Amino acid sequence: MKSLRALYRIGKGPSSSHSIGPENACRQFLKENPTATEFRVCLYGSLAKTGVGHGTTDVIYSVLPSVEVVYDMETEVAHPNTMDLAAYRNGLELARERVYSVGGGAIQFERDNGATEVEVYERNTFSEIRAYCEKEGMRLSDYVFAREDQGFCDYLMEVWQTMQAAVRRGIAQSGVLAGGLEVERRAKVLYDGVAPDESAETRENRLVCAYAFAVSEENASGGRIVTAPTCGACGVLPAVLTYAQERKKYTDQQILNALATAGLIGNLIKTNASISGAECGCQAEIGSACCMATAALGELQGLSIGQIEYAAEVAMEHHLGLTCDPIGGLVQIPCIERNAVAAMRAINAVSLAYFLSDSRKISFDLVVKTMYETGKDLRRGYRETAEGGLAKLYKK
Repeated sequence: MKSLRALYRIGKGPSSSHSIGPENACRQFLKENPTATEFRVCLYGSLAKTGVGHGTTDVIYSVLPSVEVVYDMETEVAHPNTMDLAAYRNGLELARERVYSVGGGAIQFERDNGATEVEVYERNTFSEIRAYCEKEGMRLSDYVFAREDQGFCDYLMEVWQTMQAAVRRGIAQSGVLAGGLEVERRAKVLYDGVAPDESAETRENRLVCAYAFAVSEENASGGRIVTAPTCGACGVLPAVLTYAQERKKYTDQQILNALATAGLIGNLIKTNASISGAECGCQAEIGSACCMATAALGELQGLSIGQIEYAAEVAMEHHLGLTCDPIGGLVQIPCIERNAVAAMRAINAVSLAYFLSDSRKISFDLVVKTMYETGKDLRRGYRETAEGGLAKLYKK
């Protein structure tokens, strides 16, 4: 598996695969063709069908000069997030590349022919990692820090600070999100709206949801966030960690340990299945984020590796089949609310794991494999094309 630096990417929303990935591809292509005077980008699949709402067009125009953007919604391609880039000088073609935006902001040039980044983790399944850690008396976070580079702890601190900043900005904002759906920002309402005789449980629900809304609304407005594991699901993990630190006064180092454990879970899903909504539906994004949040909270609470596995398995099992059907191709409805619901589900999954992990029948590795097969079976209209589900039936 790759470094967690490739999972936790800091950038601007609203979509990791539709904005951060294409932006990275365009910047690299421009760097490789400095003498070009004109460019042409052809988008296929999900990039073509939801690229306007997800900001793909905007980032292409912001990076490449004199660029023509073409939307090909008919041609069948190997990956749903495919783009062709061409560079010209005085009308003559200089270069042409096909690029895949594979999820979480990561890109792959077709020319690389399967070439991959350096492998940091030699074990690629949870069962292998669990066996090793239990033999060596290590926690999952210890395993991560033993394999990442010396600067990784500092990078995780930057990740955490970026998450916190997104929460703070989001709960202070009001108004309507751009895009035409007239979706109002609700994080501030949730944060400020104390109910009469509010119970501790109700307060927890309100605040966790407020923090998830805050980050998700920042993402939807193009704010600076962390892919965890994607932009569309970026509110789940920060919401759970922010509330946990406030309530239990965990230190920043404990939060970094939690981020390391969460990242390991996300990396396993990314390696063995997918974190791309265009490839496997929202189960791959929100489901994965929920798994990561359970692992983080389990680390903070000192749960055993077996309990953390159970919590993460429960989180994914009950997101299986979740479709990606953003109305208007915008990361607003139902995406923002889904972040809040998934954050609360993560907390509940950890509570179940504390008591019931000994009765586990399904392994984490098995539920990840199931998610991938389920995602491949979803009709294309339910995989980030804005052609099915709510996106099809909603009438403004």
